[in-house]
Amino acid sequence: MAAGRDIFAVLLTSGAEQDLESIHDYIAAFDCVANAHHMLDHLMGAVETLSQFPDRGHYPKELIALGIKEYREISFGPYRMIYRIAEERVIVYLIADRRRDMQSLLARRLLSA
Repeated sequence: MAAGRDIFAVLLTSGAEQDLESIHDYIAAFDCVANAHHMLDHLMGAVETLSQFPDRGHYPKELIALGIKEYREISFGPYRMIYRIAEERVIVYLIADRRRDMQSLLARRLLSA
C-alpha cells in the first residue's frame, strides 16, 4: 500500500484536533501545564512519524471484529491513534486514552461519519 513512497501528508480531523486539546486540558487541570505541553509535544511527534511510516500501525481489534480493515492504529503511552491511509495522505481520526470504551467511541467517530 504505502511501500515505495517517501512522504505522506498527515491530516488531523477536527475530532482528532479536539482530542488533542482535551488531553492537554485534562493533564493541565489534574497534573500540571508543563506535563500537558510535554505530552502534547510527544503525541504530535508520534503523529508526524506517520508521514514516513504509515504502514507501521496495526488494525484496531474492535474494527477487525467487524471486518473493517481500512483503519490502523499506533499507540503512544496510554493513548491510541486511529488513522487511515488514503492515497498519499494519512488521516488521523481519533486520539484517545485506551481505557475509554473504544467500541462506542469508534462507532460514534468512524462508523457514523
